[in-house]
Amino acid sequence: MDINYELYKVFYHVAITLSFSEASKQLFISQSAVSQSIKVLEKKLNQKLFIRSTKRVQLTPEGEILFKHIEPAMNLIKQGENQLLEAHTLNGGQLRIGASDTICRYYLVPYLNKFHKQFPHVHIKVTNQTSIACASLLEHGQVDFIVVNYPNSALSSTHIPRVINEFHDVFVANRQYFPLDGREVSLASLQKYPILMLDRKSTTSEFLHAMFQRSHLDLVPEIELSSNDLLIDLARIGLGIAFVPDFCIPTDDKDLFVVKLKEELPKRQMVVAYNERMPLSQTAKQFMSML
Repeated sequence: MDINYELYKVFYHVAITLSFSEASKQLFISQSAVSQSIKVLEKKLNQKLFIRSTKRVQLTPEGEILFKHIEPAMNLIKQGENQLLEAHTLNGGQLRIGASDTICRYYLVPYLNKFHKQFPHVHIKVTNQTSIACASLLEHGQVDFIVVNYPNSALSSTHIPRVINEFHDVFVANRQYFPLDGREVSLASLQKYPILMLDRKSTTSEFLHAMFQRSHLDLVPEIELSSNDLLIDLARIGLGIAFVPDFCIPTDDKDLFVVKLKEELPKRQMVVAYNERMPLSQTAKQFMSML
């Protein structure tokens, strides 16, 4: 089909904002021009793309399918424009990184600081999502690369991972509430205690559930949250035994101790991953080389 790119551009902005008026503001054209463009696109495709009502706009199932292809294409075009504007220099442009809160706080901050000092004119944008959700950001071209925990079920064959760090996951508890310090505890024994862990949408949760299943055990956590720091806080006040990466634990914490397991849990990795279908900017390559 010979369809003008501008029609897809209008479709993208309406789909992102779910508003004809907001799309018109972003595109600097009239609302009637936006509406007319959508009608022309729907006629050319012979598909209804939006459900319109007086209060809101939403995508039809056909519109959802089209948007899944248009969004990464638009992001790829933006990325190409940014690379041309950079003109192979690091005097400007944008660096887009996807990473979890934990990785940002405990691993990336020193690198971000170093990079910002070396290249102060580069705009750095960090999007915080779980390691699993970051893979979706990468797939849709919303970030240049991601720094995530591995193994990661959401990474596809087009996502190229490079290992940059290794770590162990550990159980931590307050010795006043859980007198297990100095004792070896099995995973089966831990089932008797309240387990605090990240929610099911995390690689950490996938990992721990897999470890329990390998021992033919059912894991039923007491509390599931989205923050490792909050899990540590709750363990500190005795609400349960938290499962967290070892690099999150404060070294000078007098209340918490690491529970010694009979079973040895395998190491996990931290990786930087990029999409081989998306060209990497000079800025992204420079930051990745620091890692």
